[in-house]
Amino acid sequence: MGVVTPGFTGRARSGDPRLPPGQYLAQDFPVLSAGPTPRVRTEGWEFTVVTESGEKRAWSWRELLALPSEKFTVDIHCVTQWSKLDTRWRGVRVETLIGDLTTSADYVMARSYGGYTTNLPLADLLDGQAWVAYEYNGKPLTPEHGGPARLLVPHLYFWKSAKWVRGLQLTTKDDPGFWETAGYHDYGDPWREQRYQGD
Repeated sequence: MGVVTPGFTGRARSGDPRLPPGQYLAQDFPVLSAGPTPRVRTEGWEFTVVTESGEKRAWSWRELLALPSEKFTVDIHCVTQWSKLDTRWRGVRVETLIGDLTTSADYVMARSYGGYTTNLPLADLLDGQAWVAYEYNGKPLTPEHGGPARLLVPHLYFWKSAKWVRGLQLTTKDDPGFWETAGYHDYGDPWREQRYQGD
């Protein structure tokens, strides 16, 4: 007898070509967090972008909502192997927030309410690849899914899409964030299965 219980075959892949290797389709929207869920009131919410030289831009919640936004549909992929296709969001493109800031940075540290951080190449946040999202399925983003606003970088594993985001720090050095310090991959491409350092 094998060590696998009879009848257990694991989760089957859907055969959808949009599903990266090692992923399965989730019908629900799993909630995974590194710690307690912050309850951030929009009255005191602020989002900042700070360059490596200390130049800073900041927006209140009302100011964020007044910026040009867009609705978009993307597939998302979690490092814990679930994927969700055709998710619908609304948010502000990251390049809108960076605007005409002068920077020679190549990297970004995303910072969240609650202390979470994650590092990304700046190039992966530009050219319509990333947003600060505040609506999901036509409704305000709930705290469990990162509301009032989260970073959304759908072409990377979902831990890079920082929940409860409060700012982006532009840097010239690729310092690791929370999960990267714990051994997760610095980049996190789901199509290359970059889950852990060395993948």
